[in-house]
Amino acid sequence: MSQLNTDIFRLINDWGKQLDFLNPIVVFIAEYTIYFLALAMLFYWFTGIKRYRMMVIQAGLAFVLAEVIGKLLGKLHEHHQPFAELPDVSKLIDHAINNSFPSDHTILFFSICTSFWLVRKRNGWFWLVLATCVAISRVWVGVHYPVDILVGAIVGIISALICYWFIPDLRFIKRLLASYEKLEQRILPRRQKSRR
Repeated sequence: MSQLNTDIFRLINDWGKQLDFLNPIVVFIAEYTIYFLALAMLFYWFTGIKRYRMMVIQAGLAFVLAEVIGKLLGKLHEHHQPFAELPDVSKLIDHAINNSFPSDHTILFFSICTSFWLVRKRNGWFWLVLATCVAISRVWVGVHYPVDILVGAIVGIISALICYWFIPDLRFIKRLLASYEKLEQRILPRRQKSRR
């Protein structure tokens, strides 16, 4: 592990000792914002707006792509969590000891949040801020090194860009979405037609 990576980890992780009154908030961000992200995806889907539904599809596929890339990278490089390798780490959440490279949480948040931002640029900055907060929180609570976070963010962003550029033009995806919307109209006939 490079000294710079360890030094940056120590800097962020030590905030948990110096600013311990913030620890409950950071733990919440690190552990539970994933549920907020899931609810956001459901909300965007059930707005019935076709553009948002395509955004959710892009986000989901971006996550799958990013996760596959992340697993391949994890085969090329491996290290355990900081709390398992370094002394005097401020470990604030329970976590199994396994390969922490790259960070799955960061891959998840950056692939989905970047997908949201690409479609909703005007007010989508919130999602990028959320992804960044989650990434930093994973270092703060002691379960990832900065390099885990950096690589996870890069993989998530690249995957989101690939899906943003290619998924909306795939006929299979368009047909699948159209078929779902026809089925939805049969089940919920009073629902207004999807806005574009």
